[in-house]
Amino acid sequence: MEINTHNAEILLSVANKSHYPQDELPEIALAGRSNVGKSSFINTMLNRKNLARTSGKPGKTQLLNFFNIDDKMRFVDVPGYGYARVSKKEREKWGRMIEEYLTTRENLRAVVSLVDLRHDPSADDVQMYEFLKYYEIPVIIVATKADKIPRGKWNKHESAIKKKLNFDPSDDFILFSSVSKAGMDQAWDAILEKL
Repeated sequence: MEINTHNAEILLSVANKSHYPQDELPEIALAGRSNVGKSSFINTMLNRKNLARTSGKPGKTQLLNFFNIDDKMRFVDVPGYGYARVSKKEREKWGRMIEEYLTTRENLRAVVSLVDLRHDPSADDVQMYEFLKYYEIPVIIVATKADKIPRGKWNKHESAIKKKLNFDPSDDFILFSSVSKAGMDQAWDAILEKL
């Protein structure tokens, strides 16, 4: 599939199922901790500066944001998890919204689960990975902020993350930097393969 990433726009932001787009376009969901670099990942992948708004304040995405890409597919940005300043009630609401989307959406082809290459995955990261494996939802692990670590140490960090996640070698694991664009082509290959 040829995709013109320049032809991308935010389509809509929704809180529940009744507002999901009603069509057959395949969707790739993006999940990760609040400050893992999801917006930067989206902007880099779509060659845009600020299609997805990056924020100094983590926890800004509180709805499911659907991005239409060339009328051929969509990215769906789900609220970042693990952000302390949000009330427990609010977190539970997000949790239900994310779970409903991930477990009931027929358009969903895979989830890009973003982790920070610099740190061991959080309990939330591990839980998300286990959740996706449990529901047999194809998952692509993208380790962001690779530019912040010397290349010689990438393997060490990758091994630590895989160990903590109990990573299934049949899944994709991609080292990514929105600064150097490292991993961008591999990420697209992995995504297009799932469509």
